[in-house]
Amino acid sequence: MKNNIFKIFLLASGLLLNTGCNEEEFLKEVPLDFYSPQNSFINAGNFEAALTDLYARVRAIQSVDAGATIYSEVLGTDLAFNARLATDRLGSYAVGLTPQGDIPKQHWIRWYKIISNANTIISRAAKSNLTDAQKKTFSSEAKLFRAYAYFKLVHLYGNVPLIIDEVSTPKSDFTRTPKDDVLKQVVADATDAATNLPNVDAVKDGKLNKAVANHLLAETYIALKDYDKAIATATEVIEKSNLKLMTERFGSLKNQPGDVFYDLFRVGNQNRKSGNTESIWVIQYELDIIGGVLTSSGTGMNNLERVAAPATFSMSDPDGKPALVDGASASTLNSGGRGVAFVQPTDYWTYEIWGLDPKKDNRKLDASVTDIRTSPFNIPRDFIYTNPLSTRFFGKSLIDFPAPNWNNATSRWRWFPYPSKITTPGQHPAGVVQDQTKLTLKTSAGATFRDMYMIRLPETILLRAEAQLLKGNTSAAAADINLVRNRAKAKPVTADEVTLDYILDERARELMYEEDRRITLSRMGKLVERVKKYNALSGPTIQPFNALFPIPYSEIEANKDAKLEQNPGY
Repeated sequence: MKNNIFKIFLLASGLLLNTGCNEEEFLKEVPLDFYSPQNSFINAGNFEAALTDLYARVRAIQSVDAGATIYSEVLGTDLAFNARLATDRLGSYAVGLTPQGDIPKQHWIRWYKIISNANTIISRAAKSNLTDAQKKTFSSEAKLFRAYAYFKLVHLYGNVPLIIDEVSTPKSDFTRTPKDDVLKQVVADATDAATNLPNVDAVKDGKLNKAVANHLLAETYIALKDYDKAIATATEVIEKSNLKLMTERFGSLKNQPGDVFYDLFRVGNQNRKSGNTESIWVIQYELDIIGGVLTSSGTGMNNLERVAAPATFSMSDPDGKPALVDGASASTLNSGGRGVAFVQPTDYWTYEIWGLDPKKDNRKLDASVTDIRTSPFNIPRDFIYTNPLSTRFFGKSLIDFPAPNWNNATSRWRWFPYPSKITTPGQHPAGVVQDQTKLTLKTSAGATFRDMYMIRLPETILLRAEAQLLKGNTSAAAADINLVRNRAKAKPVTADEVTLDYILDERARELMYEEDRRITLSRMGKLVERVKKYNALSGPTIQPFNALFPIPYSEIEANKDAKLEQNPGY
């Protein structure tokens, strides 16, 4: 045994002596048993896997992770505030938006990771043995991800480092590139994608396509004040992509009470195979499939329902008894799943854009309110006590008989009107249902069990309306807005009513919890103005310099070989 050990020692010593004269060679890693860019991009399957990772990263930013980024694109804007009335989640800009804070740090890290991985795909595709067609498709798809990420970054931070080459060695000398130069790169990448990617009706569910590229081009051209090109690229989507607004009932609940806007957000209705012809880009979720995020047990989730639905499970009746049957949150329009109410719509969204008075009873809308987007199917405005043990209040309305743990300004998070698109009434998986006859859910049920829109056709139409307005063609702008309003059975807008604020109102009516509202307001230069005007919680603390996020201090500190300038005010 000792002889064997001695022989092993001699062999190891000999290896060290043989390599001791070349330390770099000795320390060089050869990727034989781990993945690296050198051995991960060999065939088409490798590139598909790398692109799948980019889709997963976008999905995580938009709706999965419960960390700092979650819904910061809507929280602290004109649309929503921290329902718990706390300073976190941008309840206070002074507290939530600092160079050391997690919100600016996480957005920076996550979007730049997508850019880094996209750059690697583009670089490796060019050097690969793929066919020319494969190289073109994979590279264009990665470029569109890169363009999308940079569009986000410049509207969050302003000037940002522009990196379009693969970075394979440590680098600490980044400098900021002017915003318009970054946007020109977005145009170049998105134009490449619009040229080379298939149309929306020729790709698998959830895949980037020509219409996504043209939509991004339209928005980028508006940011660059090139309104003619914005109109042209939006028109490519609206009129030449085999897309059209849904106007008739369809999909999984079409034979149940509701309307076409309600149908857009039911389980299984987001992709084209359901008959939906207005979806342009849809983030995919799968139930009980590895990588699909959603599970019947509720352990994996798309967090929208959880963070944005009222916390009705904690409600009591005026006698102090549980408001809901079994004290659980019933899966009906009455309660909207099991929320924890981190995000609540502002009065601007809940009442003002619909022409409603918050001091009045809005449970039964006046006949003059014809917009289906504010119907009881799409915005439940009443809460009914469903606990049979609540003998005095069973079947009665919270509005008529306010609960003691709700009837004050600091506890309204237990119930508030909300968009039903955040939840899936009657369509939760069996594994999270507590009692099917009572329609009650387990505490693990706080997820939105459907695919999520990244881009729908109405947003492209409203982008074209915006470009028409900025070009001075208010009649064309009104005509586009009315394409959206006509589907909603809303009163048509006239040309002289069209303003940027009106377009923002229409976007709020149509795209609540879909659009990245912070990016939209930043692009229009209206973030600070509208937060002050419409967000009673966040408005008092927002300052003009909060129009942009701070550059994360950790990034400035790590960039030791060049100065990474901080945004003013931080």
